[in-house]
Amino acid sequence: MRGDNGMKVLVIWRLLTVGGVNAGWRNRSIYFKKHGIETEFLYTTDHGGLHMMRDVAKVYLTKDDEEIVKIIKNNAYDAIIVVDTKAAYKWIRRAKYKGPVFIEARTPELIKLSPHLASFKGIEPQLIIVPSNYQKRLVSILVEDIPIHVIYNGVDTSFFRALLPEEIDYANMPILPRDKKIVGWIGRVDKRKNWPMLIEVAKKIKSERTDIELWLIGGAQSVQRDEFAVVWKEEQLDDIIKWFPVIPYQQMPHIYAKIRQSGGCTLATTKAESFGNTFIESMICGVPVVASNIRPINEIVDHGKTGLLYRGQNVDDAVKQLYNIIDQPELHQQMSRAAIKRVEEQFAIQVVAEQYIKLLKCKVPIKENGVAEGETQ
Repeated sequence: MRGDNGMKVLVIWRLLTVGGVNAGWRNRSIYFKKHGIETEFLYTTDHGGLHMMRDVAKVYLTKDDEEIVKIIKNNAYDAIIVVDTKAAYKWIRRAKYKGPVFIEARTPELIKLSPHLASFKGIEPQLIIVPSNYQKRLVSILVEDIPIHVIYNGVDTSFFRALLPEEIDYANMPILPRDKKIVGWIGRVDKRKNWPMLIEVAKKIKSERTDIELWLIGGAQSVQRDEFAVVWKEEQLDDIIKWFPVIPYQQMPHIYAKIRQSGGCTLATTKAESFGNTFIESMICGVPVVASNIRPINEIVDHGKTGLLYRGQNVDDAVKQLYNIIDQPELHQQMSRAAIKRVEEQFAIQVVAEQYIKLLKCKVPIKENGVAEGETQ
């Protein structure tokens, strides 16, 4: 229950995925709770993310318009935050909700983002929140006269951290092999994450050396998982790419710890991102990142310090950067320390969630005895 001076917000997003948006909101809602803000979530479809959200906040999962309108009407939310869900404005209007509405624009492709920002039809959003300067430039193409505010995603540094060897859960999968460096590839198996490039990287590494193993973490409910599986088998890469489609979110610090202990790194082949939570998760766990030198990745990964960035989608350059980290233990350790420091300073949840709280408190009417200014009991 919220107190007289507390706040209750609803976050509406259509996709309950195991991905950066929900990981970011999981971390944020934990921090919000400590500061008197109760967060509830409304999703229309579960794509495997329910387990990572329901232990931290109340989650509604429904496609029923009447039920959604009732949820908005009955809960007296102080603010509603809409994440890339155009249908939300219809529900908000039907519920006759008069409180402040914020928009989060997360989709990093204009053609897919456009419908969610096309028309608010009577809703006047307070502002649009984006997770990177790159995303701000993208959104500014589509909207006018609504302020756009950058707040980076945050990571819970008490949960994601560089585990000591004695803290690592070695019993659970994946098992750390002897005498191999691990390269972790984490996320959905889809076009944007660019799994075909992962295949090409694996083929090149396999042709050149035997001391590297790639771990593909995730993809259980990805649209292209079957397509990937066919190519993975046909190319005979199941000896170098070990695939773990379902890893509980709570196990991820242990995954990163095993990668770090092996002297390995994480690899991203993604073509587009609005932010990229796996980068900050990896770095806070002391694991250097290898990724494409594109925005906003180069806002997060400091080339030469916390990881290495390769050209475009260049497979040869990507492999070269992987080898640079893996074959230089001293550089690996330097990057590991620098990565932890960078996340603590710029992406720790207490840093970025505090910015969000200030924004909410600035825009949401202050309540006296549980009633906002202008409301009636």
